[in-house]
Amino acid sequence: MIRIEKLRPEGLVHSPAFSHVAIVPPGATTIYVGGQNAVDADGKLVGAGDVAAQATRAVENAITALAAADATPADVVQWTVLIAKGADLGAAYGAIAARIASPEPPLVTAAVVASLAVPGALIEVSAVAAR
Repeated sequence: MIRIEKLRPEGLVHSPAFSHVAIVPPGATTIYVGGQNAVDADGKLVGAGDVAAQATRAVENAITALAAADATPADVVQWTVLIAKGADLGAAYGAIAARIASPEPPLVTAAVVASLAVPGALIEVSAVAAR
Protein backbone atom coordinates (compact mmCIF):
# COMPACT_ATOMS: atom_id res chain seq x y z
CA MET A 1 0.00 0.00 0.00
CA ILE A 2 1.33 3.41 -0.98
CA ARG A 3 1.08 6.05 1.72
CA ILE A 4 0.65 9.73 0.90
CA GLU A 5 2.33 11.80 3.60
CA LYS A 6 0.51 15.01 4.60
CA LEU A 7 2.44 17.56 6.63
CA ARG A 8 1.52 20.50 8.83
CA PRO A 9 4.93 22.03 9.56
CA GLU A 10 5.76 24.00 12.67
CA GLY A 11 5.72 27.72 11.95
CA LEU A 12 2.60 27.46 9.76
CA VAL A 13 -0.95 27.73 11.03
CA HIS A 14 -2.26 24.42 12.37
CA SER A 15 -5.76 23.72 11.14
CA PRO A 16 -7.82 20.57 11.49
CA ALA A 17 -9.30 21.40 8.08
CA PHE A 18 -6.19 21.26 5.90
CA SER A 19 -2.53 20.29 5.62
CA HIS A 20 0.18 22.39 3.96
CA VAL A 21 2.31 19.82 2.15
CA ALA A 22 1.67 16.43 0.60
CA ILE A 23 4.30 13.96 -0.49
CA VAL A 24 3.18 11.40 -3.06
CA PRO A 25 5.71 8.58 -3.34
CA PRO A 26 6.89 7.03 -6.59
CA GLY A 27 4.58 4.35 -7.90
CA ALA A 28 1.36 6.07 -6.87
CA THR A 29 -1.40 6.52 -9.43
CA THR A 30 -2.53 10.14 -9.73
CA ILE A 31 -6.23 10.84 -10.25
CA TYR A 32 -7.56 14.22 -11.38
CA VAL A 33 -11.21 15.14 -10.86
CA GLY A 34 -12.34 18.11 -12.93
CA GLY A 35 -14.55 20.86 -11.54
CA GLN A 36 -17.82 19.53 -10.15
CA ASN A 37 -20.85 21.74 -9.70
CA ALA A 38 -24.12 21.00 -7.93
CA VAL A 39 -25.81 19.42 -10.92
CA ASP A 40 -27.74 16.18 -11.22
CA ALA A 41 -27.13 13.47 -13.83
CA ASP A 42 -29.21 15.50 -16.33
CA GLY A 43 -27.09 18.63 -15.79
CA LYS A 44 -29.80 20.46 -13.84
CA LEU A 45 -28.69 22.70 -10.96
CA VAL A 46 -29.47 21.31 -7.50
CA GLY A 47 -30.04 23.66 -4.54
CA ALA A 48 -30.58 26.95 -6.37
CA GLY A 49 -29.60 29.83 -4.08
CA ASP A 50 -28.44 27.50 -1.26
CA VAL A 51 -24.64 27.29 -1.10
CA ALA A 52 -24.67 24.54 1.57
CA ALA A 53 -26.94 22.34 -0.55
CA GLN A 54 -24.82 23.06 -3.62
CA ALA A 55 -21.58 22.34 -1.73
CA THR A 56 -22.97 19.01 -0.56
CA ARG A 57 -24.00 18.00 -4.09
CA ALA A 58 -20.75 19.21 -5.68
CA VAL A 59 -18.71 17.14 -3.20
CA GLU A 60 -21.01 14.15 -3.73
CA ASN A 61 -20.40 14.49 -7.48
CA ALA A 62 -16.64 14.62 -6.87
CA ILE A 63 -16.88 11.52 -4.65
CA THR A 64 -18.79 9.73 -7.44
CA ALA A 65 -16.04 10.70 -9.88
CA LEU A 66 -13.36 9.46 -7.45
CA ALA A 67 -15.18 6.15 -7.07
CA ALA A 68 -15.02 5.67 -10.85
CA ALA A 69 -11.24 5.56 -10.39
CA ASP A 70 -11.45 3.28 -7.33
CA ALA A 71 -10.59 6.20 -5.04
CA THR A 72 -12.23 7.78 -2.01
CA PRO A 73 -11.97 11.16 -0.25
CA ALA A 74 -9.23 9.60 1.91
CA ASP A 75 -7.10 9.39 -1.27
CA VAL A 76 -7.47 13.10 -2.05
CA VAL A 77 -4.22 15.02 -1.88
CA GLN A 78 -5.74 18.42 -2.70
CA TRP A 79 -9.21 19.91 -3.06
CA THR A 80 -9.76 23.14 -4.96
CA VAL A 81 -12.90 25.06 -4.05
CA LEU A 82 -14.26 27.96 -6.10
CA ILE A 83 -17.03 29.97 -4.44
CA ALA A 84 -19.06 32.65 -6.19
CA LYS A 85 -18.68 36.14 -4.77
CA GLY A 86 -21.38 36.86 -2.18
CA ALA A 87 -21.99 33.21 -1.26
CA ASP A 88 -21.73 32.28 2.43
CA LEU A 89 -18.24 30.87 2.80
CA GLY A 90 -18.94 29.44 6.27
CA ALA A 91 -22.01 27.54 5.09
CA ALA A 92 -20.10 26.17 2.10
CA TYR A 93 -17.16 24.97 4.18
CA GLY A 94 -19.46 23.52 6.83
CA ALA A 95 -21.17 21.38 4.21
CA ILE A 96 -17.89 20.35 2.60
CA ALA A 97 -16.11 19.57 5.87
CA ALA A 98 -18.84 17.13 6.85
CA ARG A 99 -17.95 14.99 3.80
CA ILE A 100 -14.16 15.31 3.62
CA ALA A 101 -13.07 15.49 7.28
CA SER A 102 -10.01 13.40 8.01
CA PRO A 103 -7.48 12.99 10.83
CA GLU A 104 -4.83 13.69 8.19
CA PRO A 105 -6.57 16.36 6.10
CA PRO A 106 -5.75 17.08 2.46
CA LEU A 107 -4.45 20.32 1.09
CA VAL A 108 -7.18 22.84 0.26
CA THR A 109 -7.07 25.80 -2.09
CA ALA A 110 -10.06 28.12 -2.14
CA ALA A 111 -10.88 31.18 -4.19
CA VAL A 112 -13.78 33.58 -4.43
CA VAL A 113 -14.68 34.14 -8.07
CA ALA A 114 -17.03 36.52 -9.88
CA SER A 115 -19.13 33.67 -11.28
CA LEU A 116 -19.03 30.07 -12.43
CA ALA A 117 -19.79 28.53 -15.81
CA VAL A 118 -23.04 26.83 -14.72
CA PRO A 119 -25.76 29.51 -14.41
CA GLY A 120 -26.79 29.85 -10.76
CA ALA A 121 -23.86 27.77 -9.47
CA LEU A 122 -22.40 29.09 -6.23
CA ILE A 123 -19.61 26.55 -5.81
CA GLU A 124 -17.34 24.25 -7.79
CA VAL A 125 -14.92 21.68 -6.43
CA SER A 126 -12.12 19.71 -8.04
CA ALA A 127 -9.61 17.26 -6.61
CA VAL A 128 -6.28 15.59 -7.14
CA ALA A 129 -5.99 12.17 -5.54
CA ALA A 130 -3.33 9.48 -5.40
CA ARG A 131 -3.39 5.82 -4.49
